[in-house]
Amino acid sequence: MVTAALPAEQTSTQFLWLDLTRKCQLACTHCYNASGPDGAHGTMTREDWTSLLDQAVGCGVSAVQFIGGEPTMHPDFAQLVDHAVTVGLRVEVYSNLVHVSPSHWPLFQREGVSLATSYYSNEAGEHDEVTRRPSHARTRANIVKAIELGVPIRVGIVGDTERIIAAAKADLESIGVSQIGIDRIREFGRAACGQNPDGANLCGGCGDGRASIDPSGTVSPCVFSTWMGVGNVREDSLTSILNGPALSDAVDSLREVWGWGKDKGKGGGSGGGGQRKPCGPDCVPKNPCDPRTDSDACRPGTPTTCHPRV
Repeated sequence: MVTAALPAEQTSTQFLWLDLTRKCQLACTHCYNASGPDGAHGTMTREDWTSLLDQAVGCGVSAVQFIGGEPTMHPDFAQLVDHAVTVGLRVEVYSNLVHVSPSHWPLFQREGVSLATSYYSNEAGEHDEVTRRPSHARTRANIVKAIELGVPIRVGIVGDTERIIAAAKADLESIGVSQIGIDRIREFGRAACGQNPDGANLCGGCGDGRASIDPSGTVSPCVFSTWMGVGNVREDSLTSILNGPALSDAVDSLREVWGWGKDKGKGGGSGGGGQRKPCGPDCVPKNPCDPRTDSDACRPGTPTTCHPRV
């Protein structure tokens, strides 16, 4: 575990995905990291995660998202969210909302905390076909409860059928959800069907002002690009990794895949330049997470869907 003092050097990274665990009650057909009931919490200890949160604040990160797997299943989930809020980070919890412990609702109601979840259909059978569990009723009921309690919540509809997307959106609007995003299925994890990951399936914001840390402490440009490990926070400081050449090189290699230019002279992989490609299929409103907008893409509490299908 890194125990050095908080780094004085700042980074251009503003947002971190904290991939707490690969354990989940569900086994969704297109889960980006193949999480499920047999998943593990990894090698990061509570002290490791706490140190990471402290380092994040010290190097200029303003917001984090707790995700997985199902982050609420991690034994230190509540303590870590509490610590993140206490040190001044904005927090979003990306949960499948299948089960919410009574003790978690007051946590979600704290200032600076918000929720997010995925919704696959307004029809229980279609939704449950994706999650492989009878989850629709409980997820929908907890969305309703979050709204009733005043907990900020956004919902991402994931699918490739216009009929399902339109009906799901109408259903969510009918129960009061105002922040709704839409994204296609991206071929990672189970959705890749055994094929090697292809950077062309990413949204285009990887490593640009954001990064991901998985249950082993490995840092990658985003939660979808975990095969591109650029360092480990149990071995090196967060600042050194975010400002290091490995992240910059990883993002440059992705930009080549996307057909963008390279520009290492503008801040490296954590917010550097690079010529943006013309707006294509992943642009708003198809993908509100597209980094070429002036919105707070990929930030907690905003209607973006650049997040895995929990």
